[in-house]
Amino acid sequence: MKLIRDVQSLMGMLEGGELNDEASVQLTEVLQKLFELSNDRPKTTFKGEINIKIKLAVKDGMVEIDAELAPPKLPKLSRKTSVYWVVDGGRLSTEHPQQNDMFGGPREIDRSRSTTLTS
Repeated sequence: MKLIRDVQSLMGMLEGGELNDEASVQLTEVLQKLFELSNDRPKTTFKGEINIKIKLAVKDGMVEIDAELAPPKLPKLSRKTSVYWVVDGGRLSTEHPQQNDMFGGPREIDRSRSTTLTS
């Protein structure tokens, strides 16, 4: 009589090995995505999940095992914020409405000032 003594052996046999194969692919894909995200933002921790649910039903000494591999969970990334100002008529402006003439345009360079530094 062949006995299954651990979960690792059982996982390799469920669904003829297909569950193990799919879970391995899913794990690799999630890790790759988290790795890419961490390269883009190295000071941020990114988390993901893979979930395998195993359902057991026993009747008259026989067990039926149904496994479910849920879709992977990846972090929801926030989009970048854009800032504009609302001006008359509900239009958007890229410039603050009260700062349009703040500097009055480019200034002339004062060439009479010395450019050498003294200590």
